Amino acid sequence: MGVEIRFTDREFPVSAVFIDFLYRHLNGHAFDTTWHDQLSEELAGGGPQARESANAHVAEVLAHRDGQRIIYRSYQLLSAFLTGAPEELRNFHERYKFICVVGVPRHGGSYLTKELFRALGIDYRTVPNVIAHDGFPDASPFDFAQGYNAYTNMMQNMAEYLAMVEEYFADSRLFRNRVVVPKKATKAAYHGAFFERALGPEAEYIVTLRHPVPACISTYEKSTGLPPSGRFAVRGNIEEWVRRDNVYTGVRENAVFDQDYFELFLRYWEHYHYNLVLTGLRRNASWTLATYGRERFEGLAQELHARFRSMQRPEAFQVFDSRSRHPEWMKKAEPVVLRVRDVWRTTGIEFPLDEVMEAW
Repeated sequence: MGVEIRFTDREFPVSAVFIDFLYRHLNGHAFDTTWHDQLSEELAGGGPQARESANAHVAEVLAHRDGQRIIYRSYQLLSAFLTGAPEELRNFHERYKFICVVGVPRHGGSYLTKELFRALGIDYRTVPNVIAHDGFPDASPFDFAQGYNAYTNMMQNMAEYLAMVEEYFADSRLFRNRVVVPKKATKAAYHGAFFERALGPEAEYIVTLRHPVPACISTYEKSTGLPPSGRFAVRGNIEEWVRRDNVYTGVRENAVFDQDYFELFLRYWEHYHYNLVLTGLRRNASWTLATYGRERFEGLAQELHARFRSMQRPEAFQVFDSRSRHPEWMKKAEPVVLRVRDVWRTTGIEFPLDEVMEAW
């Protein structure tokens, strides 16, 4: 018995982010490059602006010979993911070395990603959000709705990202016979094994760690402040991820906004760190742990500059002391941090407890 299954771009439409990238790239227009600002960074994810740009320019991109070529390449890679054709990824694994910065948002990942680009001699101010930052490829706990499957969406996003990498870094210099591609990849924690196989055995992972209390403070400050009631609220991307992840770990959806803000964030922080070591990213042993702190981050950045023979010095890493602001949160956080340490030990990684407990 033979069964023929056909899909078209109606079932797998090109993403708005991809179309926006191609339109700007093919026409030499400026990209959205706001990802690197440590204090006012926005999580890049292709919001309304990308969709508006895609709607306005999709016909032009599809009519362009190079636009067709790059889109076709993304569908080749999507087919490889869907059907299990690892030979289609061999070129990426032989030509590119991905260095991914992975960690909870507001853990310093943008700074280290920026310093990676600087160490490579790339002006980070010109690097598109979609190339550098963590909104794309999208990865999340599984969801399933009309016209949407989180797994196939992740695969198509990754295929489009790799097609963009191939185009954007086409003329980049080589280091030890490979093009080095920095990427802030917060979402790799959700499906570590997929990222590990997609990006290949030469990939490296810089895992950023920070105490949950200052991370929570930084999160609510980014979202206009702690709600006066102390209850949870969603005002931005990070808080939406906190809401979603808590629902997937047992908090009733209609009760989320009755919960204490910090307790929900703390639960999100805890489970994210379990995901880091339990979803398959540990298959790749090339991990560097980076615990939040000025000297540690600037020191790691200096090591990256030396490794890639950069003549520049790291830019200053901005750190603010918020340790005295919520003493009651510190007490709630301690047993959670200890649980994370214990789970990490089961996978052979020693969680840097003393450094994290400095609470920068």
